Amino acid sequence: MRGNTVRARHLGRDVLAGLRNVVGGEITEYTEMLSKAREEAVQRMISQAEELGADAVVGVRFATSQTMAGAAEILVYGTAVKLRRLGRG
Repeated sequence: MRGNTVRARHLGRDVLAGLRNVVGGEITEYTEMLSKAREEAVQRMISQAEELGADAVVGVRFATSQTMAGAAEILVYGTAVKLRRLGRG
């Protein structure tokens, strides 16, 4: 299973990020953007697993790559599994 999303930087965020880069500290605008992108990618992976009737996704991994200047892809992937109940004794 996999889920992904591509996000581009926003001019307004870039201005604030540039100011923070000068004075130091966390660039919260990008932190929030990446957090939302990860959540969207995870939800897409979960939806794909549910369509297949999976009960869980295991071995989940995240990857990111720059797709073009100012844009990045967040990719999440794992193995969809169907659980079964073991018989007694």
